[in-house]
Amino acid sequence: MQDTQMIIHTKKILFAVVLAVLVFVIMALSFNTTQSFLIASIVLLVALWTNEGLPLAVVSLLPIILFPAFGILSTAEVTGNYAKPIIYLFLGGFLLAIAVEKTNLHKWIANKILKVFPNTAKGVIFALIITSGLLSSILSNTTTTLLLLPIALFLSEDNRLKMRFALGIAYGASVGGILTPIGTPPNLILMGIMADHGMEAISFVQWVILVAPLVFVMFIVVGLVLSIGLKDVRIDVDISTPPLDKKQKKVIYLLLGVVVLLFTNAPIKPYYGGLGLSEAGILLGAGLLLFSPPFMILDWHEDKSKIAYRIMFLFGAGFAIAMAFTNTGLADTVASYLVSLTVLPTFLFMLAVATLVTFTTEFTSNTALISIMLPILYAVTTKVGLDSRLFMMVATICASYAFMLPIATPPNAIAMSSGVISVKTMALYGVVFNIIGIILIVVIAELMWKGIL
Repeated sequence: MQDTQMIIHTKKILFAVVLAVLVFVIMALSFNTTQSFLIASIVLLVALWTNEGLPLAVVSLLPIILFPAFGILSTAEVTGNYAKPIIYLFLGGFLLAIAVEKTNLHKWIANKILKVFPNTAKGVIFALIITSGLLSSILSNTTTTLLLLPIALFLSEDNRLKMRFALGIAYGASVGGILTPIGTPPNLILMGIMADHGMEAISFVQWVILVAPLVFVMFIVVGLVLSIGLKDVRIDVDISTPPLDKKQKKVIYLLLGVVVLLFTNAPIKPYYGGLGLSEAGILLGAGLLLFSPPFMILDWHEDKSKIAYRIMFLFGAGFAIAMAFTNTGLADTVASYLVSLTVLPTFLFMLAVATLVTFTTEFTSNTALISIMLPILYAVTTKVGLDSRLFMMVATICASYAFMLPIATPPNAIAMSSGVISVKTMALYGVVFNIIGIILIVVIAELMWKGIL
């Protein structure tokens, strides 16, 4: 068995290497040697991330070896990307998420929300979508989907309902993951790249205000589409909600404290300048408090294995790719090819960007894709005088709104693993939500974000 696994992994690695070599040869016809090495390295990383020839964390650390070896970036330049403040923002958020999961607070929250909605199939679908979405704004969408899917599958014996419940959780996690800067990796990649370019940061509160209308409209759209044909179907949902225990109350108090501090810290120009504290420091500080009195919720020896170090390495790889795109001039080179599209009206150019990102991310890691796209968009928009923050924000949100294929997002893959959804069904629903998502994002960006960002 072990030999078979070794052969499979060897084939996957060889496939990625051969693909990268072919891409290098082709790219060398249009780009300089360093840029061709960068493109080939990215293809190698994306191929290995996709086919899982090596563990995700291992692949994410390869830029530290590849980029210096090919003269793309120095070792110091690459490794600096693995210690950016945004990574510690994620670490603090993840420690809070572990505490929520460890105390079963997520179940209490889910049960409370389920009880708010009517005892019908449509009501349960909306309850699952909103619960999944709100939890995904503070937990990882992967964790949220894994935690809620078993609950959903026990709500009915009807496979038609199970399919829609599973899709509701997966799509809700993707929709709600964009609600906060820490909800999904592409959001953090955007924040890091904006900081690298000296752009004014989007505060935690401002982000929520900007994105909330899109999220809640998408909740309604997804719920209505998944509920088609289920108008008169009733189901019995018996979910008891025991009182909060002492540990759960501690976590809730800490979460509320963090929310109050984030809102107090956020500047409201021109009336209030905020506290000026680091948001990464606030989240990390809250996470570290969980190890100390009076909380004592987390134990390092017991809980350190739950920390998603591999995602932190993935962030580092994404930031390193973005820096390499800029430093090698590849972003400017690709941007020169895209400048021709900027002759379109701003709305249509934004629509083209949103469509490109949304459908491309169906086939590749949204973290890797957004790491590549943001430097290119920055170069294009600054060259022609467009609003860089606006276009980068649109691309980032679109990277999370891929609903068609199991490989597009972890929630899609987890929902598929339930056995109640076919690829064809997911693709049919997904293409509808992709198109609706693109239209809503561009319209809201044009009408709301353009005046604020």
